[in-house]
Amino acid sequence: MERVAEDVFTTARPQRFYGVECGTRMTIVRLSGGGLFVHCPVALDAETRAAVEALGEVRAVVASSLYHHLYVKQWMDAYPEALFCACPGLPRKRADLTFGHVLGDEPHPLWQSELDQVAFTARFEREVVFFHEKSRTMICADALLNLRRHPSRLTRAAALLMGNLAPGKGWLEYWAVRDRKAARRQVDRMLEWDIERIVLAHGALVDRGGREVLRDAYAWL
Repeated sequence: MERVAEDVFTTARPQRFYGVECGTRMTIVRLSGGGLFVHCPVALDAETRAAVEALGEVRAVVASSLYHHLYVKQWMDAYPEALFCACPGLPRKRADLTFGHVLGDEPHPLWQSELDQVAFTARFEREVVFFHEKSRTMICADALLNLRRHPSRLTRAAALLMGNLAPGKGWLEYWAVRDRKAARRQVDRMLEWDIERIVLAHGALVDRGGREVLRDAYAWL
């Protein structure tokens, strides 16, 4: 686990998507009561489980995008008392799993005093994006890709072809947004946050100036 801010930790893992190595990243926020908010869970091997439990008790596990559900069952088996949350549409996609909560614009009471959220449902991933106010950290899955400096030469070539030369840039983003007016409203809500850093699932983190990075990525809306 890498500490990226006060009470915010991440771990990155290899992950292929349509044959291209784009990586994936899990983010954990330690809530004020000591419980853990787990965003986009990765495979739960013994080493990962030990590192997670060293941070605190798993209270909530969030599959915030239609494409970040692959390892949820492992976490359900390991932490049956935790609250498992899905983005809109995921309970239908993964009808084999039982989620306790479907995410929207209103934070769940478990984290409402520490994390805000916006349902970015104008994108095809139906993602819900979070903001940890204390550390000024935005946490997302697919809302911003940042692959231009990926260690894999093939991935960097794919990023070049997609035009992904900066976080959230490229022709894929135009395709991903299905309702531009709704997307503009949803991004504007995120821009109300005082964002310093952005933790994303695919590619390098944004360490500073996060609000301007987000504003620039969606200036075309």
